[in-house]
Amino acid sequence: MTKREAVRLVFAGKKAPYVPWHCQFTREPWEMLVKHFGGEAAAEAAVDNHILELGSAIGFFQELPNNRYRDVFGVTWDRTVDKDIGIVEGCVLSEPDLKGFEFPDPLDERFFRDIPGKIGQYRDRFRVFYLGFSLFERAWTLRGMENLLFDFVDNPQFVHELFTAIADYNIAQVREALKYDIDAVYFGDDWGQQNGLIMGKPYWDEYIKPQLRRMYGFVRSSGKFQMIHSCGKVDELFDDLVDLGLNCFNPFQPEVMDTSDLIRRYRGRLAFHGGLSTQRILPYGSVNEVRRETERLLELGREGGYIFAPSHAVENDVPLDNILAFLDVARSRSLEGEVSRGHSDRETGK
Repeated sequence: MTKREAVRLVFAGKKAPYVPWHCQFTREPWEMLVKHFGGEAAAEAAVDNHILELGSAIGFFQELPNNRYRDVFGVTWDRTVDKDIGIVEGCVLSEPDLKGFEFPDPLDERFFRDIPGKIGQYRDRFRVFYLGFSLFERAWTLRGMENLLFDFVDNPQFVHELFTAIADYNIAQVREALKYDIDAVYFGDDWGQQNGLIMGKPYWDEYIKPQLRRMYGFVRSSGKFQMIHSCGKVDELFDDLVDLGLNCFNPFQPEVMDTSDLIRRYRGRLAFHGGLSTQRILPYGSVNEVRRETERLLELGREGGYIFAPSHAVENDVPLDNILAFLDVARSRSLEGEVSRGHSDRETGK
């Protein structure tokens, strides 16, 4: 069974022969892995991910002096501290008004030009087109977080117009991406903090849910899977997201969610991706603790509904030995699953 087939089963709510995995790394730990394994190709082979990331999630195409980048929406990011995304500088939309603001071209060829080459290189992986900052995050990076939250109360018509325009942009880009042989679309959009939704459920229902219905509906009508990313405690939204057609949720933070209960409760309706703590276990736990927690998660996912991963991209506070530990356990368990499947197929004459 290919990696692509294994992930397809999970997204479809079925049981795969083993728990697939997909691990992401920020710059420093990835460089550490490259050095440890002796090159990019060797590190890539050692991680052996099941999901192929396509597109350019945010569109960081313009590098500026002094560790700054500008994305396609004109937002400038200072990467002096956070070297992967950065901190927003200034405010593109200083007033609650879209007059004079020109949206970027959703069909910019830079979002798509590497797709054929990547698919050709990793033919066996599950192919996902990534859209980062797909609604709420894109809105607040343009308007400012505090301004946008005030707008939810004071300028509702502007918020509806802004969110509709962002969703229109996303749908146009997804339409182009679907011309390629992809399996799913990923929408990144943080809604949560450690103790609940940033904006609260009533405002999520009013502003965000209608646009999700449009975006998810477009992907679903095209016969593709969809996954989302939202940090924080957002499990109160899972039933809504299932109703909207979501197939897989990431990053599944164990600090704010009961991973054991949720995997069992939503199995067959919603798959989860993530779950290995990047706030506690990975940076501060021992190698044995990392191995035990990885084993626990893989056992939870054995009956389906789960793709193993750290609960976010691995940060630079995680020791190399802890990274090697969870990779080793995941690969070992996948081999056991394939061997077990082979025995079962021979016994049934398949």
